[in-house]
Amino acid sequence: MNAVSSPADSTTSAAPAALAPFDHDVTIVGAGPVGLALAGWLARRSATQDLSIALVDAREPEDSAGDPRAIAVSQGSRTLVEALAWPHDATAIERIHVSQRGHFGRTLIDRHDYDLPALGYVARYGSIVQALAQAVRGTRVHWLHHTQAHDPVVEHDGVTLPIVSAGVERKLRTRILVNAEGGLYRPSARETEAKSAHSADRSDTESRTQRSRDYGQTALVGVVTLSAPQPHVAWERFTNEGPIALLPMGGVRGADYALVWCSAPEEAERRAQLTDADFLAELGTAFGARMGRFTQIHGRAAFPLGLNALDALVSGQGHIAAVGNAAQTLHPVAGQGLNLGLRDAHALADALALHGATPKALATFAARRALDRRMTIGATDTLARLFTVDFAPLAALRGLALTALEFAPPVKTALARQMMFGQRI
Repeated sequence: MNAVSSPADSTTSAAPAALAPFDHDVTIVGAGPVGLALAGWLARRSATQDLSIALVDAREPEDSAGDPRAIAVSQGSRTLVEALAWPHDATAIERIHVSQRGHFGRTLIDRHDYDLPALGYVARYGSIVQALAQAVRGTRVHWLHHTQAHDPVVEHDGVTLPIVSAGVERKLRTRILVNAEGGLYRPSARETEAKSAHSADRSDTESRTQRSRDYGQTALVGVVTLSAPQPHVAWERFTNEGPIALLPMGGVRGADYALVWCSAPEEAERRAQLTDADFLAELGTAFGARMGRFTQIHGRAAFPLGLNALDALVSGQGHIAAVGNAAQTLHPVAGQGLNLGLRDAHALADALALHGATPKALATFAARRALDRRMTIGATDTLARLFTVDFAPLAALRGLALTALEFAPPVKTALARQMMFGQRI
């Protein structure tokens, strides 16, 4: 993985005349779905600015070809992405069923209510990466494969990025650096000391503070097969341990679903050690018999759940931007992680195409993304906390809230549209 961070106060004291020419106008670190989409959009929109674009990643796109992880993509995200590429094996979500296990209250969200072809889609991570990589190949993007990126150094007019490729170290100079790698910036001890020493000279937008929360849960994921599936229906079932999400992935008779089962870490660890039969039996008890029996599971994995979100998307004196998982990682309860990241990248591509590789472009990007990020991160965090507390009176209130949505169409519509399209400015 790339080891890039975004130090806002690593400014050198070199005079302008001593600096080498720029290698690129925009350098993107991380060739996941968000980084690839940004590179593709920039390649198509930057003709008037004649931007030189580089994409740096430690892997080859083919390394992700077999990655079976399921990714939820909203209808709004498909609208943005399909101009570049679209995975052939994406499965449409036409209805979302939200309910509580063992308690009253449920709400249904149906594509027909919004006159849409689908509410969203489920695709394999590998399929999304391969489709977007194919769209970027053959464009003006200079793609540096098998290249490791390290901590950048901010200068008065741009950024120097140390990179290592085939064992050879060199420095790449770029006007704008975009961190699209799947990890948040955390300052090193050296940077923390520098921050203290120069705090009087630093702006709030460069402090790179972040909002963090440990939900005290672990997600078990995999692909399950059901005996009585309901094709194109996604399920969000809230239990006294946490939410269980089932996302349609097609398969024979539409019987395959991506599973996200959230529970306390110790319970998740115990279940991870169960045989398939015992695991499926416990899952059936927790979820219920709405779609018959769980008959198969494969690709089991576990990961801890937390919120990490940068307060500011721009640092490095206006020369470094963060998008996707480099900017925020969210609880999977509403499936908003990739969608928020794609909206980040799309807004950044617009700003760079309009203003060129300048701090003004990044300032425009940050201003445009503020409302959508605040609303999406806030809504996801609230849902994650509201529906993961095992407290009987609260369960009753949750049931009332779910039922009330059915009788308040404007509220349900506003919530659904936020999840599908976000806030665009």
